[in-house]
Amino acid sequence: MTDTQDRAAVERELRSMIAEAARLDMAVVEELPAETDLFGPEIGLTSLAGVTLLGAVDARFGVDVPALDLSLDSLQSIATLTDFVASHLQPT
Repeated sequence: MTDTQDRAAVERELRSMIAEAARLDMAVVEELPAETDLFGPEIGLTSLAGVTLLGAVDARFGVDVPALDLSLDSLQSIATLTDFVASHLQPT
């Protein structure tokens, strides 16, 4: 599998986690551009939903976002979160 395929797989899983955390329909989240802000109006993550999402990311990918990104810039958008998680995955 190439890095591009890995990133695409990570993004698909993250979109599912985002939909669940934000209580949105997966079809809606799938259609959003990768640059969509996680806390913006389209997704509308609350701080509690953000914590839920981070827990799911850690459980699924073993990436502790707050420990690795103290400024939490990686939570800006779908793309920044995908890039961050993909770059911190341990090779299998």
